[in-house]
Amino acid sequence: MKVLIDECLSPALVAMAREYGYHESTHVAWLGKSGAKDWELKPLLLAGDWTFVTRNSVDFRGPADRPGSKGQYADVQLHAGLICINGPPGTDLSLQIELFEIALDELDTDPDLVNQVLEVTADDSETVHILRYSLPV
Repeated sequence: MKVLIDECLSPALVAMAREYGYHESTHVAWLGKSGAKDWELKPLLLAGDWTFVTRNSVDFRGPADRPGSKGQYADVQLHAGLICINGPPGTDLSLQIELFEIALDELDTDPDLVNQVLEVTADDSETVHILRYSLPV
């Protein structure tokens, strides 16, 4: 699996992914794509067979109650996976690291994310929820 970290997340997550064995992992900024719109990243993600990690869940999977109804992956029939790190506004680096580590641990148990979304969400009460589902549905 090749992991691409969105620019809305810290480059420190790349080192974590590499420590877990995803050695081809990188950051959007390191590919010269800082400031790229979501629709501009989509061809890169698909052509490069990247598993994308983002905080912009709605932009890629659509609304939480109807994933795949909208968003960049709504019309994608085959993708390498989407990891959504969801936290309250102002999620700091320590929470990004905590949530991504939970996602990586989940991938240790089942690494196949083809046509799947893995969401790791911390709510305001600091409870963490893990949700995995197919997309397209």
